[in-house]
Amino acid sequence: MLERIRIVLIGTSHPGNIGGTARAMKNMGLTDLALVSPRSEARSADAISRASGADDLLASANVVDTLEEAVANCTLVVGASARSRTLPWPMLSPRALGERLPTELAAPEARVALVFGREDSGLTNAELQRCHAHVHIPANPEFSSLNLVTAVQVLAYECRLAWLAMEQTAASDTQEQHQPFGIDWDNPPASHADLERLFEHLERVLIAIDFHDPATPRQLMARLRRLYLRARPDQMEVNILRGMLTAVEKHVGGTPATDSGGVHS
Repeated sequence: MLERIRIVLIGTSHPGNIGGTARAMKNMGLTDLALVSPRSEARSADAISRASGADDLLASANVVDTLEEAVANCTLVVGASARSRTLPWPMLSPRALGERLPTELAAPEARVALVFGREDSGLTNAELQRCHAHVHIPANPEFSSLNLVTAVQVLAYECRLAWLAMEQTAASDTQEQHQPFGIDWDNPPASHADLERLFEHLERVLIAIDFHDPATPRQLMARLRRLYLRARPDQMEVNILRGMLTAVEKHVGGTPATDSGGVHS
């Protein structure tokens, strides 16, 4: 389970925080690190020194330009946020997140990403809206700002606790407890990349039918993102939705995209 949990750092400015994150991950048995547009050298001497023996995680870290690249194959994306937002989003505590992991990672192809923002400003609203849920560490409200590595350590610890609990009860776990959508669900959950293609397709069609004006969006796409991310559609359901959108495009005289989806049996 732990090898399918990815820690994603966005725009990290201090190499020591990258190294400290690698150490925190290795302490808890996590191995998958992705760095999105780091503002410091990920494998510098300072990063390696702070990793304290976890420099193999630095060497294997995936360095990419965008959040979408970092989480494309993930089926659950959770953003760490300490700030309240104008648009409410599903929120988890670290313990609740850990308790969900065995179910979320039951399917062999499932992947979970835990996304952390910049040291000075955290995650942007746009980045948070690409997450299924947000996780908030309930620190002292009078002094709630956590160091990046500390936040990673807290969530990595909860991941390990969940893994240990699953190991201890593995013999008695039922098939129902291990299925993300119930017993013998017929399709795996949609990946982040699947959902992003759906959102792009949906926005294009809503513009074509004059339902959505990008000049005055009024949070329409953000609310639709929240709806579909909360629903957790599987791959077939996303195909059906995109097939419906393609039919609407044809009806209004638009040009369907080459990857416009459809129902595949």
